[in-house]
Amino acid sequence: MSSLIKAWVENEKAKAKKLSSILSWENTKKAAIDAQLKRKEEELEKKKAEYAEKMKNRKAIAHREAEEKRAMVVARRGEEVLKAEEMAAKYRATGLAPKKLLGCFGA
Repeated sequence: MSSLIKAWVENEKAKAKKLSSILSWENTKKAAIDAQLKRKEEELEKKKAEYAEKMKNRKAIAHREAEEKRAMVVARRGEEVLKAEEMAAKYRATGLAPKKLLGCFGA
């Protein structure tokens, strides 16, 4: 009977060892998967930051272009006003009226 008990104990130890090795294998696999996930998350965060920087630069370029266009419009408007004032002074000096009036007054 003692040998039967000893065999049973050995069998139980073998089962425990197998379960232990399966648990160890599972933990190793989980750790590898977690590490892979962490690398992917870091990679995505890096890409996200790069994309955000790219979009920020595009916004800055759009703002700069808008500023340049505004400056050109303001400069052109200033030239038109100056030209109109010069023409008005000329007409006042000569006493002549312009041949073509503004479109809203129609001739």
